[in-house]
Amino acid sequence: MNRREFLKTAFAAPLGAYAAPRQPNLLFLMADQFRFDLLSAMGNRIISTPNLDRVAREGALFRNAMSSCPVCVPARTTMLTGKTLVNTKVVNNRASRDTEIDVGPTFDNLLHGRGYKSEYYGKWHSPYRMAATYDNKVCAVATRVPGVVSEKQSYLAYLDTHVPRRAPKAGELIDPGSNRPYTPAILDPRYGSAARAAAAAAAADDDDDEKQATVYGLLHIPKEFTRPAHTVDEALAGLERIKDGPFSLTCSIGPPHPPMLNVEPYWGMYPADRMPLPANFHHDMSASPYRQLASRMQPYQVAENIRAMMSIYYGMVKEVDDNLGRLLVRLDKLGLTSNTLVVFTADHGEMLGGHGMHGKGCFYEEAVHIPLLMRLPGVIRAGTVVDTPVVQADYAPTILDLLGVTGPAVDGRSLRPLLEGRGGYPDFAVSEWDRGTPNLMVRTRDWKLLMANKADVRAIDALFHLKEDPGETRNLLSGNDRQAYRKPAEEMRERLVAWCEHVRAPYLDQIKRRQLE
Repeated sequence: MNRREFLKTAFAAPLGAYAAPRQPNLLFLMADQFRFDLLSAMGNRIISTPNLDRVAREGALFRNAMSSCPVCVPARTTMLTGKTLVNTKVVNNRASRDTEIDVGPTFDNLLHGRGYKSEYYGKWHSPYRMAATYDNKVCAVATRVPGVVSEKQSYLAYLDTHVPRRAPKAGELIDPGSNRPYTPAILDPRYGSAARAAAAAAAADDDDDEKQATVYGLLHIPKEFTRPAHTVDEALAGLERIKDGPFSLTCSIGPPHPPMLNVEPYWGMYPADRMPLPANFHHDMSASPYRQLASRMQPYQVAENIRAMMSIYYGMVKEVDDNLGRLLVRLDKLGLTSNTLVVFTADHGEMLGGHGMHGKGCFYEEAVHIPLLMRLPGVIRAGTVVDTPVVQADYAPTILDLLGVTGPAVDGRSLRPLLEGRGGYPDFAVSEWDRGTPNLMVRTRDWKLLMANKADVRAIDALFHLKEDPGETRNLLSGNDRQAYRKPAEEMRERLVAWCEHVRAPYLDQIKRRQLE
Protein backbone atom coordinates (compact mmCIF):
# COMPACT_ATOMS: atom_id res chain seq x y z
CA MET A 1 0.00 0.00 0.00
CA ASN A 2 1.50 3.31 -0.98
CA ARG A 3 1.37 6.45 1.19
CA ARG A 4 -1.63 7.96 -0.60
CA GLU A 5 -3.69 4.80 -0.22
CA PHE A 6 -2.69 4.52 3.47
CA LEU A 7 -3.81 8.06 4.29
CA LYS A 8 -7.08 7.59 2.40
CA THR A 9 -7.84 4.45 4.39
CA ALA A 10 -6.61 5.64 7.78
CA PHE A 11 -8.66 8.82 7.86
CA ALA A 12 -11.80 7.57 6.14
CA ALA A 13 -14.98 7.93 8.18
CA PRO A 14 -16.90 4.79 9.14
CA LEU A 15 -19.71 3.95 6.75
CA GLY A 16 -22.70 6.23 7.43
CA ALA A 17 -20.86 8.57 9.81
CA TYR A 18 -21.48 11.53 7.55
CA ALA A 19 -24.96 10.54 6.38
CA ALA A 20 -27.20 13.45 5.46
CA PRO A 21 -29.28 14.69 8.39
CA ARG A 22 -32.83 13.38 8.58
CA GLN A 23 -35.51 15.63 7.17
CA PRO A 24 -37.45 17.26 10.00
CA ASN A 25 -40.93 15.98 10.80
CA LEU A 26 -44.03 18.15 11.27
CA LEU A 27 -46.58 17.94 14.07
CA PHE A 28 -49.30 20.48 13.33
CA LEU A 29 -51.64 21.09 16.29
CA MET A 30 -54.79 23.16 16.04
CA ALA A 31 -57.79 23.98 18.21
CA ASP A 32 -60.98 25.61 16.97
CA GLN A 33 -62.09 28.99 18.32
CA PHE A 34 -59.15 29.18 20.76
CA ARG A 35 -58.42 32.71 22.06
CA PHE A 36 -54.89 34.10 21.97
CA ASP A 37 -54.96 35.19 25.61
CA LEU A 38 -56.00 31.85 27.11
CA LEU A 39 -52.40 30.68 27.28
CA SER A 40 -50.53 31.30 30.50
CA ALA A 41 -47.52 31.97 28.23
CA MET A 42 -49.45 35.00 26.97
CA GLY A 43 -49.88 36.30 30.49
CA ASN A 44 -53.15 34.71 31.58
CA ARG A 45 -53.08 34.42 35.37
CA ILE A 46 -56.26 32.38 35.81
CA ILE A 47 -55.49 29.32 33.72
CA SER A 48 -52.39 27.12 33.54
CA THR A 49 -51.48 25.62 30.15
CA PRO A 50 -48.13 23.95 30.89
CA ASN A 51 -47.96 21.79 27.76
CA LEU A 52 -48.48 24.58 25.25
CA ASP A 53 -46.35 26.87 27.40
CA ARG A 54 -43.55 24.34 27.01
CA VAL A 55 -43.70 24.70 23.21
CA ALA A 56 -43.47 28.48 23.61
CA ARG A 57 -40.60 28.21 26.09
CA GLU A 58 -38.60 25.79 23.93
CA GLY A 59 -39.42 27.54 20.67
CA ALA A 60 -41.11 30.73 19.51
CA LEU A 61 -44.14 32.64 20.76
CA PHE A 62 -45.83 34.94 18.25
CA ARG A 63 -47.56 37.60 20.33
CA ASN A 64 -49.51 39.18 17.46
CA ALA A 65 -50.68 36.37 15.19
CA MET A 66 -53.88 37.20 13.30
CA SER A 67 -56.49 35.06 11.61
CA SER A 68 -56.50 35.73 7.87
CA CYS A 69 -60.29 35.51 8.19
CA PRO A 70 -62.13 35.12 11.51
CA VAL A 71 -64.30 32.29 10.11
CA CYS A 72 -63.44 28.56 10.15
CA VAL A 73 -63.26 27.31 6.56
CA PRO A 74 -61.72 30.40 4.93
CA ALA A 75 -59.09 30.59 7.69
CA ARG A 76 -58.16 26.91 7.52
CA THR A 77 -57.96 26.96 3.74
CA THR A 78 -55.60 29.93 3.90
CA MET A 79 -53.29 28.37 6.47
CA LEU A 80 -53.03 25.17 4.40
CA THR A 81 -52.35 26.90 1.09
CA GLY A 82 -50.67 30.22 1.91
CA LYS A 83 -53.26 31.97 -0.25
CA THR A 84 -55.63 34.69 0.90
CA LEU A 85 -59.40 34.65 0.37
CA VAL A 86 -58.94 36.86 -2.66
CA ASN A 87 -57.19 33.98 -4.39
CA THR A 88 -58.76 30.86 -2.83
CA LYS A 89 -62.30 32.19 -3.39
CA VAL A 90 -63.24 30.26 -0.23
CA VAL A 91 -65.28 32.84 1.66
CA ASN A 92 -67.73 30.84 3.80
CA ASN A 93 -68.14 27.58 5.70
CA ARG A 94 -70.32 25.98 3.04
CA ALA A 95 -67.17 25.42 0.98
CA SER A 96 -66.25 22.51 3.27
CA ARG A 97 -68.95 20.44 1.56
CA ASP A 98 -67.61 21.14 -1.90
CA THR A 99 -65.63 18.33 -3.52
CA GLU A 100 -64.74 20.24 -6.69
CA ILE A 101 -63.05 23.41 -5.40
CA ASP A 102 -59.38 23.33 -6.38
CA VAL A 103 -57.34 25.96 -4.57
CA GLY A 104 -53.94 24.55 -5.49
CA PRO A 105 -51.47 22.58 -3.37
CA THR A 106 -51.42 22.63 0.42
CA PHE A 107 -48.21 22.33 2.41
CA ASP A 108 -49.16 18.71 3.09
CA ASN A 109 -49.65 18.04 -0.64
CA LEU A 110 -46.12 19.31 -1.23
CA LEU A 111 -44.61 17.40 1.70
CA HIS A 112 -46.33 14.20 0.60
CA GLY A 113 -44.84 14.68 -2.85
CA ARG A 114 -41.40 14.86 -1.25
CA GLY A 115 -41.78 11.49 0.45
CA TYR A 116 -43.43 12.55 3.71
CA LYS A 117 -45.93 10.21 5.32
CA SER A 118 -48.99 12.39 5.92
CA GLU A 119 -51.93 11.77 8.24
CA TYR A 120 -54.68 14.06 9.53
CA TYR A 121 -57.00 13.51 12.51
CA GLY A 122 -59.85 15.50 13.98
CA LYS A 123 -61.86 18.34 12.56
CA TRP A 124 -61.41 18.79 8.81
CA HIS A 125 -63.06 22.07 7.85
CA SER A 126 -61.79 22.96 4.37
CA PRO A 127 -62.85 21.97 0.83
CA TYR A 128 -62.66 18.19 0.94
CA ARG A 129 -60.61 17.81 -2.24
CA MET A 130 -57.65 19.15 -0.29
CA ALA A 131 -57.76 16.06 1.99
CA ALA A 132 -57.01 13.56 -0.80
CA THR A 133 -53.26 13.64 -0.14
CA TYR A 134 -53.31 12.01 3.31
CA ASP A 135 -52.40 8.37 3.88
CA ASN A 136 -55.44 7.91 6.14
CA LYS A 137 -59.07 8.50 5.17
CA VAL A 138 -59.90 11.91 6.62
CA CYS A 139 -63.38 12.34 8.06
CA ALA A 140 -65.42 15.22 6.69
CA VAL A 141 -67.11 17.78 8.88
CA ALA A 142 -70.43 17.00 7.20
CA THR A 143 -71.97 13.86 5.65
CA ARG A 144 -72.90 15.87 2.58
CA VAL A 145 -69.54 14.90 1.14
CA PRO A 146 -70.54 11.79 -0.87
CA GLY A 147 -69.00 8.55 0.30
CA VAL A 148 -67.15 10.12 3.22
CA VAL A 149 -67.84 9.44 6.88
CA SER A 150 -68.31 12.60 8.91
CA GLU A 151 -66.25 13.32 12.01
CA LYS A 152 -69.41 13.12 14.07
CA GLN A 153 -70.40 9.73 12.65
CA SER A 154 -66.93 8.40 13.36
CA TYR A 155 -66.98 9.74 16.90
CA LEU A 156 -70.45 8.35 17.64
CA ALA A 157 -69.40 4.91 16.42
CA TYR A 158 -66.40 5.09 18.75
CA LEU A 159 -68.48 6.40 21.64
CA ASP A 160 -71.07 3.62 21.26
CA THR A 161 -68.35 1.06 22.04
CA HIS A 162 -67.24 2.87 25.21
CA VAL A 163 -70.12 4.90 26.66
CA PRO A 164 -73.56 3.29 26.37
CA ARG A 165 -76.41 5.61 25.45
CA ARG A 166 -78.99 6.34 28.09
CA ALA A 167 -82.11 8.43 28.42
CA PRO A 168 -81.72 11.83 30.08
CA LYS A 169 -82.59 12.08 33.75
CA ALA A 170 -84.65 14.87 35.26
CA GLY A 171 -82.98 18.18 34.48
CA GLU A 172 -80.81 16.73 31.71
CA LEU A 173 -80.88 17.22 27.95
CA ILE A 174 -79.24 15.46 25.01
CA ASP A 175 -76.11 16.97 23.50
CA PRO A 176 -76.55 16.88 19.70
CA GLY A 177 -72.79 16.45 19.25
CA SER A 178 -72.46 13.22 21.23
CA ASN A 179 -76.08 12.03 21.68
CA ARG A 180 -75.28 11.75 25.37
CA PRO A 181 -76.97 13.54 28.31
CA TYR A 182 -75.75 16.83 29.67
CA THR A 183 -76.93 19.10 32.46
CA PRO A 184 -77.51 22.56 30.99
CA ALA A 185 -75.86 25.68 32.39
CA ILE A 186 -77.69 28.95 32.89
CA LEU A 187 -76.76 30.33 29.45
CA ASP A 188 -78.29 27.36 27.65
CA PRO A 189 -81.72 28.44 26.29
CA ARG A 190 -83.11 25.06 27.41
CA TYR A 191 -81.93 25.60 30.99
CA GLY A 192 -84.69 24.67 33.42
CA SER A 193 -86.78 23.10 30.68
CA ALA A 194 -85.93 19.42 30.50
CA ALA A 195 -89.23 18.84 28.69
CA ARG A 196 -87.41 20.06 25.59
CA ALA A 197 -84.92 17.19 25.74
CA ALA A 198 -86.72 15.31 22.98
CA ALA A 199 -86.49 18.32 20.67
CA ALA A 200 -82.78 18.65 21.40
CA ALA A 201 -82.24 14.96 20.66
CA ALA A 202 -84.14 15.29 17.38
CA ALA A 203 -81.70 18.00 16.32
CA ALA A 204 -78.78 15.59 16.47
CA ASP A 205 -77.83 15.38 12.78
CA ASP A 206 -74.46 15.83 11.13
CA ASP A 207 -74.52 19.55 10.32
CA ASP A 208 -75.10 20.77 13.84
CA ASP A 209 -72.85 23.83 14.22
CA GLU A 210 -75.82 26.17 14.55
CA LYS A 211 -77.70 23.79 16.83
CA GLN A 212 -74.67 23.30 19.07
CA ALA A 213 -73.90 27.01 19.28
CA THR A 214 -76.30 27.38 22.21
CA VAL A 215 -75.37 24.19 24.10
CA TYR A 216 -73.73 24.91 27.47
CA GLY A 217 -73.31 22.67 30.47
CA LEU A 218 -71.89 19.53 32.08
CA LEU A 219 -71.56 16.58 29.70
CA HIS A 220 -71.89 13.14 31.27
CA ILE A 221 -69.03 11.35 29.52
CA PRO A 222 -65.77 10.17 31.13
CA LYS A 223 -62.86 12.45 30.23
CA GLU A 224 -61.09 9.57 28.48
CA PHE A 225 -63.79 9.48 25.78
CA THR A 226 -64.43 13.12 24.92
CA ARG A 227 -63.83 14.46 21.43
CA PRO A 228 -60.45 15.99 22.32
CA ALA A 229 -59.32 12.73 23.93
CA HIS A 230 -60.55 10.68 20.96
CA THR A 231 -58.81 12.95 18.43
CA VAL A 232 -55.52 12.75 20.31
CA ASP A 233 -55.87 8.96 20.66
CA GLU A 234 -56.23 8.73 16.88
CA ALA A 235 -53.24 10.99 16.37
CA LEU A 236 -51.15 8.92 18.79
CA ALA A 237 -51.99 5.75 16.86
CA GLY A 238 -51.09 7.55 13.63
CA LEU A 239 -47.79 8.66 15.11
CA GLU A 240 -46.89 5.05 15.88
CA ARG A 241 -47.49 4.11 12.25
CA ILE A 242 -45.45 6.92 10.69
CA LYS A 243 -42.83 7.57 13.37
CA ASP A 244 -39.95 6.43 11.12
CA GLY A 245 -40.73 9.47 8.97
CA PRO A 246 -40.28 11.88 7.63
CA PHE A 247 -43.88 12.59 8.53
CA SER A 248 -46.49 15.33 8.67
CA LEU A 249 -49.11 14.66 11.32
CA THR A 250 -52.04 17.01 12.01
CA CYS A 251 -54.16 16.85 15.16
CA SER A 252 -57.14 19.21 14.79
CA ILE A 253 -59.18 19.44 18.00
CA GLY A 254 -62.75 20.75 17.77
CA PRO A 255 -63.11 22.45 21.20
CA PRO A 256 -63.24 25.06 22.59
CA HIS A 257 -65.63 25.62 19.66
CA PRO A 258 -69.27 25.04 20.69
CA PRO A 259 -70.94 23.04 22.02
CA MET A 260 -69.50 24.55 25.17
CA LEU A 261 -69.51 21.57 27.48
CA ASN A 262 -67.25 20.45 30.28
CA VAL A 263 -66.79 16.96 31.62
CA GLU A 264 -65.46 16.13 35.04
CA PRO A 265 -62.95 17.24 36.34
CA TYR A 266 -63.05 20.42 34.22
CA TRP A 267 -66.58 21.37 35.24
CA GLY A 268 -66.27 24.05 37.92
CA MET A 269 -62.46 24.04 37.75
CA TYR A 270 -62.75 27.80 37.12
CA PRO A 271 -65.77 28.88 39.19
CA ALA A 272 -68.14 31.22 37.39
CA ASP A 273 -68.46 33.59 40.33
CA ARG A 274 -64.70 34.20 40.24
CA MET A 275 -64.45 34.94 36.54
CA PRO A 276 -63.68 38.60 35.83
CA LEU A 277 -65.89 40.25 33.23
CA PRO A 278 -64.07 41.56 30.14
CA ALA A 279 -62.93 45.15 30.63
CA ASN A 280 -64.95 46.17 27.55
CA PHE A 281 -68.04 44.18 28.49
CA HIS A 282 -70.13 47.35 28.96
CA HIS A 283 -68.76 49.09 25.87
CA ASP A 284 -71.10 51.65 24.31
CA MET A 285 -71.32 50.32 20.74
CA SER A 286 -72.81 53.48 19.21
CA ALA A 287 -69.69 54.15 17.10
CA SER A 288 -68.87 50.50 16.47
CA PRO A 289 -69.05 48.84 13.04
CA TYR A 290 -70.58 45.88 14.89
CA ARG A 291 -73.38 47.75 16.63
CA GLN A 292 -76.15 45.85 14.82
CA LEU A 293 -74.40 42.51 15.21
CA ALA A 294 -74.07 43.04 18.95
CA SER A 295 -77.72 44.07 19.23
CA ARG A 296 -78.68 40.49 18.33
CA MET A 297 -76.61 39.04 21.17
CA GLN A 298 -78.52 40.22 24.22
CA PRO A 299 -78.09 36.98 26.24
CA TYR A 300 -74.35 37.63 26.11
CA GLN A 301 -74.77 41.05 27.65
CA VAL A 302 -75.89 39.57 30.99
CA ALA A 303 -73.00 39.34 33.44
CA GLU A 304 -74.17 36.07 35.04
CA ASN A 305 -74.38 34.41 31.63
CA ILE A 306 -70.94 35.52 30.52
CA ARG A 307 -69.30 34.36 33.75
CA ALA A 308 -70.91 30.94 33.25
CA MET A 309 -69.68 30.87 29.65
CA MET A 310 -66.16 31.85 30.67
CA SER A 311 -66.08 29.14 33.32
CA ILE A 312 -66.92 26.46 30.75
CA TYR A 313 -64.64 27.87 28.06
CA TYR A 314 -61.64 27.98 30.39
CA GLY A 315 -62.31 24.36 31.34
CA MET A 316 -62.39 23.38 27.66
CA VAL A 317 -59.06 25.11 27.03
CA LYS A 318 -57.55 23.25 29.96
CA GLU A 319 -58.80 19.95 28.53
CA VAL A 320 -57.22 20.79 25.17
CA ASP A 321 -53.87 21.51 26.82
CA ASP A 322 -53.97 18.30 28.85
CA ASN A 323 -54.67 16.17 25.79
CA LEU A 324 -52.12 17.82 23.51
CA GLY A 325 -49.60 17.23 26.26
CA ARG A 326 -49.97 13.49 25.64
CA LEU A 327 -48.76 13.95 22.07
CA LEU A 328 -45.77 16.00 23.16
CA VAL A 329 -44.78 13.39 25.73
CA ARG A 330 -45.02 10.63 23.12
CA LEU A 331 -42.68 12.63 20.86
CA ASP A 332 -40.19 12.68 23.74
CA LYS A 333 -40.46 8.95 24.37
CA LEU A 334 -39.97 8.15 20.69
CA GLY A 335 -36.89 10.37 20.53
CA LEU A 336 -38.50 12.59 17.91
CA THR A 337 -38.64 15.93 19.71
CA SER A 338 -35.27 17.19 18.48
CA ASN A 339 -36.18 16.63 14.83
CA THR A 340 -39.84 17.65 14.74
CA LEU A 341 -41.30 21.05 13.93
CA VAL A 342 -44.25 21.55 16.26
CA VAL A 343 -46.81 24.22 15.39
CA PHE A 344 -49.80 25.14 17.54
CA THR A 345 -52.44 27.58 16.39
CA ALA A 346 -56.18 28.20 15.95
CA ASP A 347 -58.43 29.22 13.08
CA HIS A 348 -59.93 32.19 14.99
CA GLY A 349 -60.79 33.31 18.49
CA GLU A 350 -63.96 33.78 20.55
CA MET A 351 -65.51 37.06 21.72
CA LEU A 352 -66.38 35.52 25.12
CA GLY A 353 -68.36 38.55 26.25
CA GLY A 354 -66.01 41.15 24.82
CA HIS A 355 -68.13 44.14 23.71
CA GLY A 356 -71.13 42.08 24.89
CA MET A 357 -70.63 39.64 22.02
CA HIS A 358 -69.93 35.97 21.47
CA GLY A 359 -68.59 33.85 18.61
CA LYS A 360 -66.35 35.17 15.86
CA GLY A 361 -66.86 36.73 12.42
CA CYS A 362 -65.55 40.18 13.30
CA PHE A 363 -62.21 41.98 13.47
CA TYR A 364 -62.15 42.72 17.19
CA GLU A 365 -59.06 41.32 18.90
CA GLU A 366 -61.04 38.67 20.76
CA ALA A 367 -62.09 37.06 17.46
CA VAL A 368 -59.19 37.75 15.10
CA HIS A 369 -56.14 37.49 17.40
CA ILE A 370 -54.99 33.87 17.68
CA PRO A 371 -52.25 31.81 19.34
CA LEU A 372 -49.21 30.75 17.32
CA LEU A 373 -46.32 28.71 18.68
CA MET A 374 -43.47 27.05 16.76
CA ARG A 375 -40.70 24.77 18.00
CA LEU A 376 -37.85 23.15 16.07
CA PRO A 377 -34.77 22.57 18.24
CA GLY A 378 -31.52 23.67 16.65
CA VAL A 379 -33.34 25.88 14.15
CA ILE A 380 -35.69 28.02 16.25
CA ARG A 381 -33.93 29.49 19.25
CA ALA A 382 -35.65 28.64 22.55
CA GLY A 383 -37.46 31.59 24.11
CA THR A 384 -37.90 33.49 20.84
CA VAL A 385 -40.67 36.11 21.01
CA VAL A 386 -42.01 37.75 17.86
CA ASP A 387 -44.07 40.92 18.26
CA THR A 388 -44.50 41.74 14.57
CA PRO A 389 -48.07 41.00 13.40
CA VAL A 390 -48.30 37.89 11.21
CA VAL A 391 -51.16 36.03 9.52
CA GLN A 392 -52.20 32.48 8.67
CA ALA A 393 -51.24 32.92 5.01
CA ASP A 394 -47.65 32.82 6.29
CA TYR A 395 -47.92 29.31 7.75
CA ALA A 396 -47.49 27.25 4.57
CA PRO A 397 -44.39 29.06 3.27
CA THR A 398 -42.87 29.06 6.77
CA ILE A 399 -43.40 25.34 7.29
CA LEU A 400 -41.93 24.48 3.90
CA ASP A 401 -38.99 26.81 4.50
CA LEU A 402 -38.17 25.31 7.90
CA LEU A 403 -38.45 21.77 6.53
CA GLY A 404 -36.27 22.56 3.51
CA VAL A 405 -38.97 22.00 0.91
CA THR A 406 -39.47 24.33 -2.03
CA GLY A 407 -43.02 25.42 -2.78
CA PRO A 408 -44.76 27.66 -5.28
CA ALA A 409 -45.04 31.41 -4.78
CA VAL A 410 -48.08 32.24 -2.65
CA ASP A 411 -49.55 35.28 -0.91
CA GLY A 412 -47.97 34.51 2.44
CA ARG A 413 -44.32 34.98 3.38
CA SER A 414 -41.96 32.78 5.34
CA LEU A 415 -41.64 33.87 8.96
CA ARG A 416 -38.08 32.61 9.16
CA PRO A 417 -36.56 36.14 9.03
CA LEU A 418 -38.60 37.04 12.13
CA LEU A 419 -37.60 33.82 13.87
CA GLU A 420 -33.95 34.64 13.19
CA GLY A 421 -34.25 38.29 14.24
CA ARG A 422 -33.76 39.61 10.73
CA GLY A 423 -35.73 42.19 8.77
CA GLY A 424 -37.46 41.82 5.46
CA TYR A 425 -40.98 41.27 6.76
CA PRO A 426 -43.80 43.88 6.62
CA ASP A 427 -44.76 45.59 9.87
CA PHE A 428 -48.48 44.84 9.43
CA ALA A 429 -50.99 42.04 8.98
CA VAL A 430 -54.26 41.98 7.03
CA SER A 431 -57.43 40.03 7.69
CA GLU A 432 -60.36 39.91 5.28
CA TRP A 433 -63.91 38.65 4.95
CA ASP A 434 -66.11 39.45 2.00
CA ARG A 435 -69.34 39.47 3.98
CA GLY A 436 -71.02 42.53 5.47
CA THR A 437 -68.81 45.42 6.53
CA PRO A 438 -66.11 46.12 7.45
CA ASN A 439 -64.47 43.69 5.03
CA LEU A 440 -60.82 44.42 5.80
CA MET A 441 -58.58 44.86 8.79
CA VAL A 442 -55.00 46.08 8.72
CA ARG A 443 -53.06 45.92 11.99
CA THR A 444 -49.65 46.98 13.22
CA ARG A 445 -48.42 46.52 16.78
CA ASP A 446 -50.09 49.75 17.89
CA TRP A 447 -52.78 50.58 15.34
CA LYS A 448 -55.74 48.91 13.69
CA LEU A 449 -57.91 50.11 10.81
CA LEU A 450 -61.21 48.47 9.84
CA MET A 451 -62.82 49.50 6.58
CA ALA A 452 -65.20 48.49 3.82
CA ASN A 453 -63.76 47.35 0.49
CA LYS A 454 -66.12 49.45 -1.61
CA ALA A 455 -65.75 53.18 -2.19
CA ASP A 456 -69.40 54.19 -1.91
CA VAL A 457 -71.00 51.75 0.54
CA ARG A 458 -72.50 53.35 3.66
CA ALA A 459 -70.69 51.74 6.54
CA ILE A 460 -68.81 52.60 9.70
CA ASP A 461 -65.04 52.40 9.41
CA ALA A 462 -62.93 52.33 12.55
CA LEU A 463 -59.45 53.25 13.73
CA PHE A 464 -58.11 52.05 17.07
CA HIS A 465 -54.89 52.94 18.87
CA LEU A 466 -54.26 49.55 20.47
CA LYS A 467 -51.41 50.78 22.63
CA GLU A 468 -53.68 53.23 24.45
CA ASP A 469 -56.99 51.42 23.88
CA PRO A 470 -56.38 47.64 23.89
CA GLY A 471 -60.10 47.01 24.42
CA GLU A 472 -60.98 48.85 21.18
CA THR A 473 -63.62 51.00 22.81
CA ARG A 474 -62.82 54.32 21.13
CA ASN A 475 -63.29 54.61 17.37
CA LEU A 476 -60.96 57.47 16.48
CA LEU A 477 -62.77 58.10 13.19
CA SER A 478 -66.04 58.90 14.94
CA GLY A 479 -65.24 61.56 17.55
CA ASN A 480 -65.20 65.34 17.29
CA ASP A 481 -61.41 65.17 17.06
CA ARG A 482 -61.36 62.64 14.23
CA GLN A 483 -59.44 65.02 11.97
CA ALA A 484 -56.51 64.74 14.37
CA TYR A 485 -56.23 61.06 13.44
CA ARG A 486 -56.42 61.50 9.70
CA LYS A 487 -52.67 60.96 9.28
CA PRO A 488 -52.44 57.57 11.07
CA ALA A 489 -55.62 56.48 9.30
CA GLU A 490 -54.13 57.28 5.91
CA GLU A 491 -50.85 55.58 6.82
CA MET A 492 -52.81 52.43 7.67
CA ARG A 493 -54.69 52.69 4.40
CA GLU A 494 -51.34 52.87 2.56
CA ARG A 495 -50.39 49.56 4.12
CA LEU A 496 -53.69 48.10 2.99
CA VAL A 497 -53.08 49.39 -0.55
CA ALA A 498 -49.66 47.70 -0.54
CA TRP A 499 -51.28 44.43 0.53
CA CYS A 500 -53.95 44.73 -2.18
CA GLU A 501 -51.22 45.18 -4.77
CA HIS A 502 -49.34 42.17 -3.40
CA VAL A 503 -52.33 39.78 -3.56
CA ARG A 504 -53.84 41.40 -6.66
CA ALA A 505 -57.08 42.28 -4.88
CA PRO A 506 -59.83 43.34 -7.31
CA TYR A 507 -60.97 46.14 -5.02
CA LEU A 508 -57.65 48.01 -4.94
CA ASP A 509 -59.13 51.07 -6.63
CA GLN A 510 -62.12 51.01 -4.26
CA ILE A 511 -59.78 51.08 -1.27
CA LYS A 512 -57.93 54.07 -2.67
CA ARG A 513 -61.10 56.06 -3.34
CA ARG A 514 -63.06 55.33 -0.16
CA GLN A 515 -63.58 58.26 2.21
CA LEU A 516 -62.83 56.90 5.66
CA GLU A 517 -65.81 57.59 7.87
